[in-house]
Amino acid sequence: MELHTLTTETTDPRERGTLVGTRFAPHVRRVAELYREHFAVLGLPEERVRDIAGRSHEALRAWAPALAEESDACADAAGVERWKVAAVGARTEVLAGCPQPGKGECSTAVFAPAGAAPQTVQTWDWHDMLVPDALLHELTPREGRRVKLFTEFGAPGKIGVNSAGLGVHFNILFHASDSADGGVPVHAVARRILDEADTLDQAVELASTARVSASTSLTVVTAGAAASLELSPAGLAVVPAGEDGWLLHTNHFLDAGLAAADTGPADSMTAERLAHLRAVRVGLPGLTPAERARAFCGEGGADAVVCMRPDAHKPPHEQWGTLLTIGLDVTRCAIDHLAGPPHEAPPSGLARF
Repeated sequence: MELHTLTTETTDPRERGTLVGTRFAPHVRRVAELYREHFAVLGLPEERVRDIAGRSHEALRAWAPALAEESDACADAAGVERWKVAAVGARTEVLAGCPQPGKGECSTAVFAPAGAAPQTVQTWDWHDMLVPDALLHELTPREGRRVKLFTEFGAPGKIGVNSAGLGVHFNILFHASDSADGGVPVHAVARRILDEADTLDQAVELASTARVSASTSLTVVTAGAAASLELSPAGLAVVPAGEDGWLLHTNHFLDAGLAAADTGPADSMTAERLAHLRAVRVGLPGLTPAERARAFCGEGGADAVVCMRPDAHKPPHEQWGTLLTIGLDVTRCAIDHLAGPPHEAPPSGLARF
């Protein structure tokens, strides 16, 4: 995965989308086509994808019209039909309508002790065939507010931080209430929190107003406070950090009520990865981002359960790999990142955006 960077200073969503679509037109077109092909392999014909994406985009337009405008402008500038870019932005919602949506393998560790700067690290695992390129985008949603985020071309957001000192990590979840109804894209919920929320309470309030059709955990972190916002069509649960300041999340519900209807794939390693995080967390505080990434692996190094490798014996749509290691510095509004698994963190340090 090649990471591209872009800084936009406009506060106008249509102009921002036009800038992204113009600068990265080949990437926007390619990712839209790759996802179209991926959905087809998973058993969703184009008409079905277009229907789910369209309903999700209209839900977005009602909930966050500026983000819908940004998406449409990006598609227009890149020369892509609007619904195809909307399908990338709503890819979690589209996947919820697949007969076999696959699985998600992401691991997040946040240490947010009272009176100290938070320390975070996450691995983002996905199909490398779908993400040959991705974007680090610094934007200005309104005067006086900066947002830095990592995302796929066509998606409004994913993992990021804002100048108010708030960050968001992202882990997919699966629930019996997930459907093809086309609710507000969970990637847009992450983005709107970054754009608008200054506090954890404000992030919870924003998330609670979104009618979603797919499930995801957004781990929100600020100075001295962190919580995982577990979104599902059945409701929103807020899982706070422990009294020791730690909050760990993989790809199953931690809230007991929602966990009762968790439908995560049976072959997921989510429980094993959470156990791994509990075992290694004692060695994570106080390290540099690169040191923390390597310590995230524990004694297993490259063979650690949090370092996903594609299984070449499986078809491409069933191959998973750790494409990104990322940490958030909410104090300095910065992202530390590595396009690869954590054991590859170089002694010279992670790149900073």
